[in-house]
Parts: sequence; C-alpha cells; structure tokens
Amino acid sequence: MTADTIAINRRRDLFSGQRAVWLFGYGSLIFKADFPWLQRCPARIRGWVRRFWQGSHDHRGTPESPGRVVTLVPRPEAVCVGMAYRITPDVFEHLDFREKNGYLRFTTEMQLAHGQEAQGLVYIATEDNAAYLGPAPEQEIAAQIARSSGPSGANSEYLLRLAEALRELDAEDSHVFALERCLRGLQPAAG
Repeated sequence: MTADTIAINRRRDLFSGQRAVWLFGYGSLIFKADFPWLQRCPARIRGWVRRFWQGSHDHRGTPESPGRVVTLVPRPEAVCVGMAYRITPDVFEHLDFREKNGYLRFTTEMQLAHGQEAQGLVYIATEDNAAYLGPAPEQEIAAQIARSSGPSGANSEYLLRLAEALRELDAEDSHVFALERCLRGLQPAAG
C-alpha cells in the first residue's frame, strides 16, 4: 500500500450521515489538537498497544531520513489510553491530510473517561503500508528518533511530548517510557 493514504481514507465513508463522530487519539493527537472539536475527554481502547514502528517522512523526518512515530499493534489483553474527541465529519479533510503517511481510518469501541462506551474512529498505520518500519531494539529506535527532524520539528520532541501527555493522563506505557529513558541517555547533559 502506498504511504499517501488520503484518497483511500476519503473512500472509507465510515459513519456517513452522522453529525458528529468520536475520534480516538493515541499519539500526537493527544497533545496537538490542531482541529476544532465539540468535546474532548480521556479514553481507552482494548486490544491494542502503542509502538514507535511507523516511519515519518512528512512530519518528524524526511524521505531520506525518516523519523519514528507511533501506531497501534494488536495485543488482545492490552489497554491503550489516549484522548477522545467528538468532531464533525468535515474535520476529516484536515485529519486525512495530517495522517496521510500510511494511516487508515478504522472503527473502534472506546471507553470514555466517565464510563460511557462509544464507537468511533482511529487512525492506524498497518504493517502493509510503505512507511512502516516495524520493531527494532529500543536503543536503535531511540537513536533514530534522536537524529531525525522534519517539517513538524524534531522527532525527539514528539517522543518527549507524548511521554509527558501520557503522564498527565496517568497512563502507563512501558514502550514509550523506555524509549524516553534511552533518548535522554543519548542526549548530552545541559550545563
């Protein structure tokens, strides 16, 4: 599958005719909501874990030196904590462009912070997209993140802001926090 998924997502007319749709964010959508939303609250989905296995050629890296950003990987017993946004369907024009580098829209069941169950959408970069990098040792992923930068800024900023946002949500994520420790170990001490 091509890395540019805009046209594919536009054909995936999920929740057609609805006035508002829930969107689950688990990466930069937690800390960078650059779109209008009607409601926002912490949420969780079951059966998925967050992994820095997707290449970023357009935001946190370049085609010659891709960064690494998160996608979701199936794990039956897992719970992934993130942020849910109630949005109007016209917002997907912006989101499809933002998430164009290999991410497809899928439906998901989510549990909102106040206990309500809701069905909504989530963007996932599956292993069959051209930008998928897959697993690697934590030190190797952290080193790639440390040296990568793109139009949206340093890849290290993405990792550090995600780790901070997860702490604010009181969410445990061993993968993200292990990469954060590795990254900090690679960075020279200030002073």
